[in-house]
Amino acid sequence: MSPNPSLTRLPAFRPGMRIGLFGGSFDPPHEGHRQVSLAALSLLGLDQVWWLVSPGNPLKPNAPSEDLARRVAAARACAAHPRIKVTAIEATLHTTYTAETLRHLSTRLRQVKSVWMMGADNLRQFHRWRDWQRIVAAVPIAVFNRPGEMPAALAAPAAVALRRARLPISKAGSLAEEWPPAWVFLPTPHVPLSSTELRADRKARANGVLKASR
Repeated sequence: MSPNPSLTRLPAFRPGMRIGLFGGSFDPPHEGHRQVSLAALSLLGLDQVWWLVSPGNPLKPNAPSEDLARRVAAARACAAHPRIKVTAIEATLHTTYTAETLRHLSTRLRQVKSVWMMGADNLRQFHRWRDWQRIVAAVPIAVFNRPGEMPAALAAPAAVALRRARLPISKAGSLAEEWPPAWVFLPTPHVPLSSTELRADRKARANGVLKASR
C-alpha cells in the first residue's frame, strides 16, 4: 500500500529559501527536537526547518515503529510552529540512507539553500553512515550539542577528518550560503532528551502495566 500523499509530499517552498533538513525516526518526537529547530531558525537564519520522518534507521534496528502515520501526526503536534514542517518524503523516495535522500532531493531543491541538521551524538558515529563523504560534499551541516557528547563528538573520525571545514560559531548565520564541505558545531540548545530513552521508558512502562494486569 502506498503511503498517504498528505504524509509524504514536500512542504511548500520558494526559490532562494534557506531550509534546514532534520532527519530522524521521531519515535517519539519531543521538545528537544523543537528546541533544536527553533535554535536553527534563529542561529542559522533559516526560513524553514523540515522534519524528515524516516521509515527506518539502519543504525537502529529496533526503531522506529512501523506506524509512520502515527509518528508524522505526533511530530506535527510537537512541532506546533508555522516554520517547522513535517514530511515522510523518504517513504515515497524509497530511500533508507541520508546520502540517497539528499541525492533525490537535490534536483527538487536546487533553487534552495539547504542545511543538514544533526545532533552531536550523530557526529560521533557519522563515519559509520553510508557514503558520509557524499553527504558532506552535498550540503553544509549544523551539529547541535547534546549533554555529555561534545568531547567525543569533536574527537570522532569524521570531525577530525573535517576539521578544516569547520566554521566558527560567528559564521553560523551564513552557513546556508557556504559551499560544502562546511559545518558548524553549536553548543546550544543543550536539551537532555532522547527519543531512544523516551522509547525505552515507554516500553518499560508498558511492560509494567502488562505485568501488573496479570
